[in-house]
Amino acid sequence: MAIHQKLHTRLVQKLILTPSLQQAIKLLPMSTLELSELLNQEMVENPMLEEVPTEDLQTPEAQAETEKADEVAKKQDEKGDTWDDQDFEYFFGDYLDDGYRPRTPTEVKELPPIENTLSTSDSLADHLLWQLSMQTDEPLIRSIGEAIIGNLNDDGQLVATIDEIASMGTWSTEDVERALSLVQTFDPVGVAARDLQECLAIQIRHHGLAGSSAEKIVTEHLRLLQNHQIQELSRKMGMSIEELKEPIEIIRHLDPKPGARHNPSQSQYVIPDVYVMKVEEEYVAVLNEEGLPQLRISPVYRRLLDKGGENSDETRNYVKDKFRSALWLIKSVEQRQRTIHKVATSIINFQREFLDHGIEHLRPLVLRDVANDIGMHESTVSRVVTNKYMHTPQGVFEMKYFFHSGIASQYGDAVSSVTIKQRIRKIIEQEDPHKPLSDSKIVSILQREGLELARRTIAKYREELKIPTSNQRKVLY
Repeated sequence: MAIHQKLHTRLVQKLILTPSLQQAIKLLPMSTLELSELLNQEMVENPMLEEVPTEDLQTPEAQAETEKADEVAKKQDEKGDTWDDQDFEYFFGDYLDDGYRPRTPTEVKELPPIENTLSTSDSLADHLLWQLSMQTDEPLIRSIGEAIIGNLNDDGQLVATIDEIASMGTWSTEDVERALSLVQTFDPVGVAARDLQECLAIQIRHHGLAGSSAEKIVTEHLRLLQNHQIQELSRKMGMSIEELKEPIEIIRHLDPKPGARHNPSQSQYVIPDVYVMKVEEEYVAVLNEEGLPQLRISPVYRRLLDKGGENSDETRNYVKDKFRSALWLIKSVEQRQRTIHKVATSIINFQREFLDHGIEHLRPLVLRDVANDIGMHESTVSRVVTNKYMHTPQGVFEMKYFFHSGIASQYGDAVSSVTIKQRIRKIIEQEDPHKPLSDSKIVSILQREGLELARRTIAKYREELKIPTSNQRKVLY
């Protein structure tokens, strides 16, 4: 039996992620800041890419020279393999134009006035070290004091023990205690305490209330006060509830985190990727492209491809490779922006009631709804809404915020879980302080409004809102 080799032609469909498709997918979940950094890096690495100059920077003389150079380039005869890949002209004709502007350039905004510019403030450690230098000239106490200050957290609490600080140098525990007592007299009052109890006690003694009932509550019965066990605290102290009001009010005005005021948390500024604007009676999505470089193909390097045999094969191959990369990057960025605009427009159409009337009218929405609306896959929509923010008439929200499950109602329309949480919050805010509503009673109220929810669902939403139980609220009231 003879064995023969034969060639067969078959047509097979396969899902292959080409480099260009991988690049487009990579750009989708990027925030505007990350995309801007990527484009700036690509301009550094790829000489075929350049930023489109603004009209203000390009003088009429420069425009005339550019047009003249283009006319000369177009009149040159094609030589050899001037343009092997003719399909680039078909697919990327718009991008090859020297005057191509992918996006409308944003207006140059004035810088904020100098008086609105924030300056850095001294940290808690700087504030305490300055006081240490003013309070003592003893080198030993200064060294120990610096070690103590270096072991304070942002709230001003000492996170190291006396023995641990003593082991940092050849210091005795007595010297460490002496240095700690000095640091605890510094501003802000209560700093360098080892726990909450010591922090409050230092502040009470600073206000001249040593030996008072307020100090006794802090040093002996702080746990009862934290748990709002007022009846038990009254019995332990031998005082009536009316007599306890004054010392409890004093304790309530003490600062449990004295160092926090010198270590304020840095404000996190959110730059929206999409602005939702109302034009007449319709909402329109406008992409925020401020800060994004506007890319085009460099006409200088593109003409290297039109000069035929004047350049070596190595030069032409290098320029062609960079040319293809530049075109695909520009096309991918354009595709990303169009996709974001489609998703934002779809969200606007679904959440029109929210944009008009607020959070109580937020309707349930899932990724599949938007994907079917714009004719894309759910994974694409998921990538688009990642790390993106929308500026709406109701405030700035992450794009993921608009996607929530729904709860069926007796009136047919589903209600968003966010809307239900908001309703629970308002019900509790309006309750009688003397008779807080239990989760079962909240279920009954929502049932009268047409919402069918289980008691455990109400308890789950209440915990997510960080609202105590009815018994705990009664004690707090």
